[in-house]
Formats: sequence, structure tokens, C-alpha cells
Amino acid sequence: MSDPESNLEHPPSDLRLLDDETPGTRQAHRSSTNPAAQSRPANRVSGHDSLKRHLTTLIQPEKKLSPPPSSWASVRAIILASWLNVLLVCIPISWALNFALPDQHTLIFVFTFLAIIPLAKLLAFATDELSMRVGQTLAGLMNATLGNAVELIVSIIALTKCELEIVQSSLVGSVLSNLLLVLGMCFFAGGLRFSEQGFGHAAAQLNSSLLTISVIAVLLPGAFHMALQGSTSLSESEVDDRILRTSHGVAIILLFIYCSYLLFQLFSHKNLYSDDAPEASTRYAGGNPFKLDHKLRRRRQAANDMGMTGLRMVSSPPQEGLHTDNGDEIPTTHLDAHHDVESGSRQGEEQLQMTVLVSIGLLVAVTVLVAITAEFMVDSIDGLTSGGAISKEFVGVILLPIVGNAAEHVTAVTVSVKDKLTLSLGVAVGSSIQIALFVIPFIVTLAWILGKPLTLMFDPLESIVMFLSVLTVNYVIQDGRSNWLEGMLLMSLYLILCVTFWYYPGTDPVLSC
Repeated sequence: MSDPESNLEHPPSDLRLLDDETPGTRQAHRSSTNPAAQSRPANRVSGHDSLKRHLTTLIQPEKKLSPPPSSWASVRAIILASWLNVLLVCIPISWALNFALPDQHTLIFVFTFLAIIPLAKLLAFATDELSMRVGQTLAGLMNATLGNAVELIVSIIALTKCELEIVQSSLVGSVLSNLLLVLGMCFFAGGLRFSEQGFGHAAAQLNSSLLTISVIAVLLPGAFHMALQGSTSLSESEVDDRILRTSHGVAIILLFIYCSYLLFQLFSHKNLYSDDAPEASTRYAGGNPFKLDHKLRRRRQAANDMGMTGLRMVSSPPQEGLHTDNGDEIPTTHLDAHHDVESGSRQGEEQLQMTVLVSIGLLVAVTVLVAITAEFMVDSIDGLTSGGAISKEFVGVILLPIVGNAAEHVTAVTVSVKDKLTLSLGVAVGSSIQIALFVIPFIVTLAWILGKPLTLMFDPLESIVMFLSVLTVNYVIQDGRSNWLEGMLLMSLYLILCVTFWYYPGTDPVLSC
């Protein structure tokens, strides 16, 4: 038997530890013995820290920013932003023609068409200046969203004027232009410098799946109408009403899919959309047969000799290796989404061209100018196509997408030549996803609110062409690599569509205002 007094003189070790502990340590000891009490606050703190870390990543710029320029320097940067600013003179000319010669529909359309192109470029320029101040993922989302602002404005104006055929054809044409023309030009231009280029395979396949979902949503109303055509149990008006209600429900679901896609891209899997570790590109063995590298090298050397460049280039983080061609080392740099870099800029620092207030002011001003000019352009379409020389289908599917996508075309192609094909895919395919999953269902929902009978039942030829284009692009990008021949095939397919829609008269929409 143990002596009680000895037990008091020598208390158990755990009691001695408790006597030596401070109150805070004793509280921590009690918490450690209660896993449930410990996990609940830890989980709350961990979740809060994780959300804070995600938000910080979205907002914090990737690079250090230079000091903001003065207001005069910002205005000067706007004036010298692009040679396309020369076309800004078409804005007052188109407005004057609209009021002075309202019957000259062809002239009005041509000058309004030319006027919107530099406005789209300035819109992209202001968007890029703002995106430099946030994280890479949020910057890409801003560029893709505001890059489609022109298409959205044109569609809304056409919708208010009950030009439902123009609304549908212009949106389908924007998807086709991005998927076939822009992506084909990226593959072709990059293939002139590299034998094969690699890109983010997982993100590209996911984007193809999203485009396939949107195509299915476009095809189903047509199949719905075909299945009930000639039905004795339902009248034609009842069938049209059910198609309209189906389109409204599908549009809401597509918007939900788009919100889920944003959550996936911005938070849970944002690493898939970064260009930090793309698959390595392959140089031509024995030298470039197109001699593009030598031309780029001579142009870069001439720019360095003069101490200035014709383009403002934004330097990219240095890659682990250098591309070599015939023993010459070429550092890997790339164009940031819509602007370039000044060669004299310090490495690792983004050169701001405008202040925040000037950038926001430019966005507002350009949006107003685009809205007014686009209204004049939409008003002139009926007079332009009334003679039969050109159809509404060709104007909507081929011509109108060029207005809004011209700046994106230049950006995506230039970036692909700089061996940043993942960024090119983000511009081309990302814009197509935005139109298919956001702009189209948003316009259908807006038409529902405004009482306009706009459905997802597109022209039969447009629906089939959209399906075949998405299918072709899916086959092209499934291996995660590209070459110039694949780009030429996509561009050739787009030219085939241009010829087809030039002679296609189009069909009347099922429902009209």
C-alpha cells in the first residue's frame, strides 16, 4: 500500500504540470483534450483565412506597378494608343450623315462600322489599364467581359428595335469569329515561328465542354419545334409559346452554369487558367523555314539601337530557359493582353499609362459613343439589305462581329507569336464562352423582361454551323498542341462560312414583334 503522505509530497506529474501552467496554458491544455472544441474555431479561422487569401490573390497585382502618370500624360497615351485612332474621324462623319442624309443607308453603315472599330480598341485599352491593378485571374475576366461589351451594346440596341434576326445572327457570328478566325490566326501566326506550340490542355478541354453545353441549348428548341411541327393536338401559336417558355427556362440554367464557371475559374481551379507552366513549344529543326525569327530579331535590334520601340511592350516574368534558333539566344517575352511595353521600362515593373480616374472616364465615354453610333448602324441595316445585294444574315454573322472583335484579333495573334498560346486561347475561346453562356441567355432574359419574343431557336443553318464549328475546334485542341496547318484549316473553314452566308437568304424567325 502506498503512503498517503508520500503521495502528497510527490504529486503525480500531470498535477505538477497543471500547477506550473499559466491560466492561458491551462485553457489551451483543456482545449487540446477536447477535439470538437478545438476544431470549430480552427475551422472558422481557416475558412476566413482561405477566403481572405483568395480575395487578396484576385485583387493584388502580379507585378509591382510604376507611379501613376499625370493627367496630361494619360490623355497623350489615349491619343497615341493605336493607329486605329485615325478612324475616330468617322464618328462625326457618320453622325452628320445620319442626320443630313438619312436615306444614304450604305454610307451610314460603312462610316458607323469604321467608327466603332477604334472605339472597341480604346475600350480594350482602358480595360487593360484597369486590369493591371488587379490579379491575373480577375484581369483576364475583366478583359473577356468588357471585350464583349460592344457585342452586348449592339445586341441590346437591336433588341429594343425588335431586330430579332440581327440579335441572333450577330451573337452566333461572334462565337464563330472567335472560334474559327481568331483561334485559327493564333495557331497560324504561332506556327510560323514554332513547329508546335503547347497550351493548357485541361482548361481547353473544359472550355470545349462548356461550348458544347451552349450548343446543345441552341439546338434543343429547333428539335422541339421540329418534333411538334404538324401536331394536331397543339396549334402553331401554342407550339411557339412553349418554345418561348422553354427558352426562358434554359436561359436561366445557362446563366447558372456561367456563374459556376466563374467560381471555378476565379477560386477553386484558378491555377488551370494561368500561363505559368504551359507545355513546352517545339522549334523547327535546322532553322525556321519561314525566317520569322530573324525578322523579329532584326526588328528588336533596330528598336534597341534607337532606344525606343514602335510598340509599348509589357515585360513578362523570365522563363527558366531561352529559346534558341541556330545557336542564337532569344529571351521569352510576351504582350500583355491589349498593350505592349516600352523597352526602357524597368524589369518586373508594369508601366501604367493612365490614372484610374482617366481610365474609368474613358470607359464611360467610349460606352456612350458606342451606344449612339451602334444605334445609327442598326437603323441603317434595313436600308442596306433592302436592295438584295447583301443579306441580313451576312451582315449579322460576318460583318458585325468584326466590329467588336477587331482589337481582340490583334491581341490574340500578337500574344501567340510570343509563345503565350494559353493567353491567346483565353482571349479567343474565353470570349466565345462569355457570349454563349452569358450574353445570349442574358439577352433572352432581358427580352423576356421587355416583352420581346426572343427565343433560343436560331436560324437552322446558324445552329448547325455553330455545332460543327465547336466540334471542329474540339478535335483540333484535344491533343494540347497546335501548328500552322491547324490554324489554316480553321481560317479556311471560316472563309467557307463567309461564302455560304453571302448567298444564304436566311429564314424568318418563328416569333416576331
